[in-house]
This record gives sequence, structure tokens and C-alpha cells, in this order.
Amino acid sequence: MKRKIYNELIDWKKNDIKKPLIVIGAPKIGKTYIIKKFCESEFKNYIYINLFEHPEIIKIFKEEISTYEKFNRMKLYLDIDIDLENTIIFFDEIQESEELISSLKFFSEDERPFKIICAGSLLGVKLKRMNTSFPVGKVKMLNMYPIDFEEFLMANKNQALIDEIINCYNNNLPMDPILHTKLLNLYRLYLCVGGMPEAIKNLLSNDKDILKFNSTIIEDIINSYLNDMNKYVQNKAESIKIEAIYKSIPSQLGNNSNKFQYSKVSSNARKREYEIALDWLLSSTMVHKCTILNKVEIPPLGFVNEDHFKLYLSDVGILLKLLQIKYSDIIFDKLLLYKGIIAENYVATQLLSNKHKLIYWESSNQAEIDFVIYNDDGIIPIEVKADNNVGSKSLKIYMNRYKPKYGIRISTKNFGFENNIKSVPLYALFLIK
Repeated sequence: MKRKIYNELIDWKKNDIKKPLIVIGAPKIGKTYIIKKFCESEFKNYIYINLFEHPEIIKIFKEEISTYEKFNRMKLYLDIDIDLENTIIFFDEIQESEELISSLKFFSEDERPFKIICAGSLLGVKLKRMNTSFPVGKVKMLNMYPIDFEEFLMANKNQALIDEIINCYNNNLPMDPILHTKLLNLYRLYLCVGGMPEAIKNLLSNDKDILKFNSTIIEDIINSYLNDMNKYVQNKAESIKIEAIYKSIPSQLGNNSNKFQYSKVSSNARKREYEIALDWLLSSTMVHKCTILNKVEIPPLGFVNEDHFKLYLSDVGILLKLLQIKYSDIIFDKLLLYKGIIAENYVATQLLSNKHKLIYWESSNQAEIDFVIYNDDGIIPIEVKADNNVGSKSLKIYMNRYKPKYGIRISTKNFGFENNIKSVPLYALFLIK
């Protein structure tokens, strides 16, 4: 399957390859697959080293010798001779060796043409909790996310549909009603399976028949996530708290308070008791934080309140599975309250894929804007509706008070531009750059 991050890997190769590249993302999103494909396609020689399979290399990098000597010993152990000029090395599961991570500074500074790319499970957590020094400024970091809706259409070989979406979005032209309905159906299908490559591959192999989809794939991913919560923790109590926060998120999204509440995790929970566990989840990128904007000023990140926030799951398919929602209720649009919550989580994941920071706004509990983004047009409000009922007091309040260049309303309604509000269907979020 095509992944848009491939273009960013190409950009690294062209402009910044002297710095080792670290790709960070939640487990099971396809990091290893796309990096392998990149290495095999773009370089004459490629060496793949999975540290899970080579504990001896971990031992080598623990030795009190120079990094270059460690590298030479690694070559002897692997029984290979490396043509540095034409070879890229992919260290997978690099989180297993703090010493190798620290050694990336050497590979960056050495005059020899090292080409290094790295990834790993829960690598973000490990980087946050390293005991050795991290080579700040000597590596390039790249975030990767689950398959977004545009990539889902690519996997469906729907490039003509993508082109038509782009045309309608750029020119505020309504999509042909038949195609609009088709795309909304594909959107609901995407909600069911989410953006995990294995899930999408299974759906496509079954001709997009949701009745034939193997939902145990998502169940297995959730179970692997819960098992991962025992890794890189200080003690068992911390892993219990991590799991408790994670499992509370689906119900937290339905809070009337419009923010994450520790009391919803446990009746006696306090912030100071769960901060470390929350930080673990955020570092893992299995959940994402959306902070409230206290003041609508540029730059918005300078005016957010980090203690007032929402949490979203990294994948909408996982959200549906945790809520145990029947796929038929999504496909036939039978949900009421949680339809909006699911759409909101979906929008959050799509905005992240487009490299937006997650920020929202509210005013004295009288008005709330689901997301605000900061682009060349300034601070732009985004309101999310799960259907075509687009009346909104909150968006009107925001537009009158702050007078942005325009507002964006995401819904099942067709493309259009009216009363300074750009209407964007739920299937076109990949164009909100």
C-alpha cells in the first residue's frame, strides 16, 4: 500500500541524509514495511538489522570502546562488508539499545558517508525515558500515523475520486451527488476498520464486504497494545494506571465537561498520581492530546492550557472496537450521541496526519469549537458535525468575536462556501493543510 510518508523519506534522502533518521509512531501502523520498501527501492545496497533478533549487537554497543570499533565488531558479527557510499542501514527495534541510540551522534558527525534509519516499538516512550544522553540536533525525527482516508482511497485504487475531491475542495464546487454518497459510504467503511494496515488489507481482500471483515485483527492489536503497557515502566502499578487511562478514553470523550477528567479513570484518582502514566501514553503516540486555547492570539501554541485537554485514540477503528459498536450501526448510520464523538476522533487523527497540532477553544461553557488550526490564513476554527445538520451557535459566536478569514465546517454536507464558512465533507480532511 502506498504511504504518503514515503515522500518525506525521499526528502530526507535528498536533503538531510547525513543525519540519522528516527521514525516514531504507534505500534502496528506499518513503519517497518514502508521503511523496508524505501530502503530496497532507493539504495543500491540495504542492510536490515532487527535488534530483537540480534541481542549480540546490543551487547557490542554496551562495550567501553569507540563507536567506530563497535561498528566494525558489528560487521564481523554479521559477517558482512559494508560499502558505505551505496548502503543504507535500517536498525529496527532500536529502542532495545540506548547505547546505539546515543551512538547516532557519531554516525552524524563522522566524515564517512553513513546512512542510518531507525524505528521501533514504543520508541517514543524509550526516548523519553533514556538514562544515557540523546543526540539532540544530530538526528532527524519523523512522525508516522495510521493510514489516513486519502491513503485508504489510494489502497482502493480510487485516484480519480481523489482528483475530484481536490477539484471540489479547491474551487468550492459541490461533488456529484452520486459520488458524494459513494464517498460517504467509504468514509463509514473506514470508520469501521480504521487505519491499521493489516485491517485495511483484510477488508480489501474481502472486496470491502464488512460482513467478511476479520474484526479479530483489531482485537489482537488492542491486546498487543495492552501487553505493551508493561514495557518500559517503573513498576506494575504504573502499567495498571496506563491501562486504566487508555480504557477510560472512549467514555471520557462523551463527558459533558468537554475535557479529560482523572476522576473518570478512578473515583479517587488525582493528577499527580497519573501524570507519569499519561506521559507514557502520549509518548507512545497511542493517544493524542488536544489542549484548550485560552486566548486567540498568534502563535496559538503560546496560549494553550496544558492542564485542560481532551484525549483521542490514535485510530478510530480501535475506538469503535473498544466501544463494541456493531459495524451495521455505522454503515446504516444508526448512532445518535456517539456518532459525533466518533467523527471528532476521526477528524483528530486526520489533522494529525496533516501535521496540525490538536487545539480546541471554548468560552465559559457557552460555546466550543472542536479544533482550531494555524495556517497561512491565520487561526482558523473547525467545527465537526457527524451529519448534515450544520446549524451552530458556537461557530457563529467565534466568527463574530474573532473575525477569522473564514471558518471550516466538517460534516456530511457537500462542498460549498457560504457566510464565510467553507463546507468540507468528512471524506476530504486530507486537504486541510
